[in-house]
Amino acid sequence: MATDVGRVVALGASNLTRGFRTVVSVARTAWGRDVEVLAALGHGRSYGAASSVLCRRLPGILDSGLWRDLGSLPPVPTRALVTDVGNDILYGFSAEQTLSWVEEAVSRLQRVTGDIILTNLPLAGIRRLSPTRFLLFRSILVPSCRLSLAQVIDMAEQVDAGLATLSTVRGVTFFRLDPAWYGFDPVHIRPSLWRPAWRRILGAPSTADGGDGSPLEGLHLYFMRPERRWLFGVEQHTPQRGATLARGGRVWLY
Repeated sequence: MATDVGRVVALGASNLTRGFRTVVSVARTAWGRDVEVLAALGHGRSYGAASSVLCRRLPGILDSGLWRDLGSLPPVPTRALVTDVGNDILYGFSAEQTLSWVEEAVSRLQRVTGDIILTNLPLAGIRRLSPTRFLLFRSILVPSCRLSLAQVIDMAEQVDAGLATLSTVRGVTFFRLDPAWYGFDPVHIRPSLWRPAWRRILGAPSTADGGDGSPLEGLHLYFMRPERRWLFGVEQHTPQRGATLARGGRVWLY
């Protein structure tokens, strides 16, 4: 992987959304105040289908405007991250379809960079779930899902194996998530470990350890409008021109 990174492209769902403040801070500490971060994320985000959480709806990552804007930006050394793949399992899509969407995302990224990190699924935590805890998390995260725990584990294992194969075929870095990062919640990294976890996932140097940025910046990033979303059925469109952060760095959100 390159040591001089000018742009980070991050694709993901709830883990990336929850830890985005840390991701931006790690990137800025590791690669300087001019680093650019383009992210397609969101709680419950799907790679290939529109997804809804409460009153908010987002297009699939592959249907977002990130790809158009990424192709129009001046080329700089870019590191890309593809993570949070598991939502599409709970939405009822097959392992083959899920992997096909991820491969398409990787293929598009490879048009602009060869420095791509693909993470696996947090299988250890999923396998430890009891039927009762599974029903609790399924009801909270994807209430429409009717898959059994056994079906989810089987699908997750298929997708995880497919991601490992995809990384080899496509020649990208395959990062195995550390089971120690997860607690009672089997699929979300514990907030107290966000900094070391995201530093390792991003392949940033150890010198990138430190604070997570200001709380005000964290709130700004969390509530920053993406390019396209629907709230209560009303479409909102917010052109992305690269929001400049007070502490350094620019962010595009999709």
